[in-house]
Amino acid sequence: MNSGKDINHISDIRILVDTFYARVQEDELLGPVFNNVIQNQWPEHLEKMYRFWQTVLLGEHTYYGSPFPPHARLPIGEEHFNRWLELFSDTVSALHTGPKADEALWRAQKMAQMFQFKIDHYRKNPNQSAL
Repeated sequence: MNSGKDINHISDIRILVDTFYARVQEDELLGPVFNNVIQNQWPEHLEKMYRFWQTVLLGEHTYYGSPFPPHARLPIGEEHFNRWLELFSDTVSALHTGPKADEALWRAQKMAQMFQFKIDHYRKNPNQSAL
């Protein structure tokens, strides 16, 4: 399924995000968490994810916000992050090859590490802000 092309345009990001989150929604571990939180707001969530990855990978600043706070209180742990990374890596690898695809994988790994660290800190210090 790999097109052999890199992530170069918003259309590439839309396909990546749509494919990835379709897999997340069906996933045994991640689906219940995401579907419970997002419920019927999937179109809005996907639009936000398009803008996030467009900003991160293409340098087109369309995302404004802070990605961590919505995740701070989710009932997730290391196994969720590992599965998220596995699905994301499989999806990127199935669709794209090139420097931007590699960057997407690297950034996802770094985000997962940072989010895990921050969630752990937040849980150990519940009186502190999640920002």
